[in-house]
Amino acid sequence: MANRVYEVMYIAVPETTDGDITKLNDTIKTLIEKDGGTVTEIEGWGRRRLAYPIRKKTEGFYVLLEIEGSGQEIAELERRFRVNDTVLRYMTVRVDEDRKAADKKQAKRDKKKNRNGSKSDFGGAKDSGADEAFEA
Repeated sequence: MANRVYEVMYIAVPETTDGDITKLNDTIKTLIEKDGGTVTEIEGWGRRRLAYPIRKKTEGFYVLLEIEGSGQEIAELERRFRVNDTVLRYMTVRVDEDRKAADKKQAKRDKKKNRNGSKSDFGGAKDSGADEAFEA
């Protein structure tokens, strides 16, 4: 099965300690690895203000995960998020196709830049007097 790349962000209740967040991240990592995926990156963003109150909370602890896998592990992870009282909200986004398209566009830009870079910026012969006027 094809490996896909997902970004999963979850918001935990603000009363959660750093140790609890670390334990939750370790649990997520073992769950993903058990199902055949890998967690490539974990970013803890810390406590931040929420855009709107969720369950009467105005702050939350944000964590961003980057996961590579087939998709089955994401389904299990989301199921566990739904039943976990520590998690206020979560969101999963598949990013591999978007990154592939962005890389393709960037390569096209670079190719065009290299092709146009060999010519002068003004398309013709430069006037050396004009350059000296700007240097003075």
